[in-house]
Amino acid sequence: MSEWNAEQYLKFKDQRTQPAVDLAKRLTACEPGSILDVGCGPGNSTAVLNDIFPSARILGVDNSEAMIQKASQTYPDIDFRLCDVTSELDKLDNYDVIFSNACLQWIPDHKKFIPELMDKLTPGGTLAVQIPMNGQEILFRMINEVVCDSKWGFSGSYIETNETLQPEEYFDILAACSSSFDIWETVYYHNMPNVRAMVEWVKGTRLRPYLNALDAGAAAELEQEITERASREYHAQANGEIIFKFRRFFFTAVK
Repeated sequence: MSEWNAEQYLKFKDQRTQPAVDLAKRLTACEPGSILDVGCGPGNSTAVLNDIFPSARILGVDNSEAMIQKASQTYPDIDFRLCDVTSELDKLDNYDVIFSNACLQWIPDHKKFIPELMDKLTPGGTLAVQIPMNGQEILFRMINEVVCDSKWGFSGSYIETNETLQPEEYFDILAACSSSFDIWETVYYHNMPNVRAMVEWVKGTRLRPYLNALDAGAAAELEQEITERASREYHAQANGEIIFKFRRFFFTAVK
């Protein structure tokens, strides 16, 4: 797995944290004694949970050493642990709430993994998840087209997947493994100062594994090609800013 860069990710902390806030507010009727934050990253989502549920025992887990180190430094009063939930989920306790903000898209086989998360809930517990579903946005389609060019040499190489199922498929998964559930989605309209800022955003997530797989020169060329193509596709608003649309899919499910 290519390593994450916490500082790059946090360049857009407010925008990345807002979906976690919106999801956590759906849980205010709960009174959890324990919460697990899966894919906690640099701890911004875990801090949201800590603010809303100050009495709960909260653990944030992530498989990135850099992210866990940053989270522990920034939020020393919250517990964080290095953990790969794809192989170590059985080592964790059961929790009243399992929360995951913008993580599951990096984990394969949701038809198997989501029921496994439900199994780690206490009776009556809630799984709360937000997953980006922005593959049809111009910038993300462009990235897919560019990285498929044979000149980059990604064909046949292992690159971390960033994929989701269709909402109807999540409906069927949740119907089979929960007692009740809610599904919804939101499109956030982020105002970016320019196209370069949009590319900086995806360097922290979608572009990260591709840039990490290249040497410095090739990575700069890839970034430049995407920036130039995006500059031709995105047009400034009256105030000079660019609209970056970001679709996010949410669900809560009760055991």
